[in-house]
Amino acid sequence: MHQVKRFLLDSIGCAFGGWDTEDVQIQHWLHQEMGGKPEARVWVSGAQMPVAHAALLNSLLIRALDYNDIYWEDDPSHPSDLIPAALTPAEALGKSGKAVITAIVLAYEFEQRLCEFAHPGIRERKWHHATLTGFVSPIVAGKILGLNVEQMVNAIGISGSHTCTLGAVTAGKLTNMKNTVDPLAVQAGVIAALLAKEGYTGPEHVIDGKEGLVDALGPEFELNILTDNLGRDWRILRCSMKAYAAEALTHSPITATLKIVQENNLQPEEISEILVKTVARAADILSDPSKYQPTSKETADHSLPYCLAAAVVDGMVTPAQFTTEKLNDPRIRKLLPKIKVVAEPEFEELFPRLKATEVTITTTENVKYILRVDYPKGDYRDPMSEEELLAKFDSMVLEKVSPEKRDRMVETIWNLEKIENVQEFVQLLTR
Repeated sequence: MHQVKRFLLDSIGCAFGGWDTEDVQIQHWLHQEMGGKPEARVWVSGAQMPVAHAALLNSLLIRALDYNDIYWEDDPSHPSDLIPAALTPAEALGKSGKAVITAIVLAYEFEQRLCEFAHPGIRERKWHHATLTGFVSPIVAGKILGLNVEQMVNAIGISGSHTCTLGAVTAGKLTNMKNTVDPLAVQAGVIAALLAKEGYTGPEHVIDGKEGLVDALGPEFELNILTDNLGRDWRILRCSMKAYAAEALTHSPITATLKIVQENNLQPEEISEILVKTVARAADILSDPSKYQPTSKETADHSLPYCLAAAVVDGMVTPAQFTTEKLNDPRIRKLLPKIKVVAEPEFEELFPRLKATEVTITTTENVKYILRVDYPKGDYRDPMSEEELLAKFDSMVLEKVSPEKRDRMVETIWNLEKIENVQEFVQLLTR
């Protein structure tokens, strides 16, 4: 329960930070133009719209900065994208805080198990992890809606049979869709649960049957992982947070780079080269040629060279490092060609148990500083403290609400299980 509250606090903070992004602004405008029954609120704005639309927007708010949580085993995922599949229908139906906590635990449980059961993960088979979210979101929404077993099976079939997502959304030049595909899978699950509640049917064996997920994207799926020790071994305890506002595989290199720079008081102008040894997928996805010339936030926060250059120049990697002005900062641009990224076979063998990286910074005086880290700040083995978590929250929330309202939001989250109707809580999540 404590971890649910920590991840909820982190996610609400990310939602406030995500409000100003282009992704959210366009989607918010479109859905207001579409109209519909005012069933649930869009966080930050307070606009009311149909529950499935609000769930999409609230998930996109959390996701838009790529600053929310991360779980990476055979597949990567961001389980907090699913929180609106619980909280948004719960608001519409006047459910309790306990009901929301339970549904959020289920979100993390099944999303993380699905990240573990394919060998290699479906991302390595060129499919995006939103594919997995499409199987979990109907479980989360279905729990809030009170679906019975038959209805839940149908809801999973309805959503899972049409939400497989191509890996193209995170390959090469990145677009608005990078942050949108998972929220779309969340919305699909809410719609599927609503349909199943009314008797709509879907394929029962969408995971394990003929031409289902395993048959279509297989082989090498370990189905027992989806149910072994269910209810006794809680996956949410092994999910990590992001201390930096960037793609997850940048975090270990950022952690190592910042430690070297800060401990040795290095200035950007003193650096002649930064050599990063990391896993092959980071070298491939995060340092292809387009990542050395980022022209948008979406490309920059998936650019290992840019994130490291920004960390050296500014001493941090927050949403402030991805403004248009920052993307053109000459000190950052000057560092980019000095950053080399190579795949290290040893680290590949350790991944995903460890997120190991080694950074070597060479100065203009030919002094070398070398540091290896096995996992980044924010990993569940090196978690953010309550103070660090609140500092991250405040950096995105306090620019939009008063300190008094911020305090009420935080206090309510820490006491979520005592709330009889979460509508009063959601009312706080607005400017």
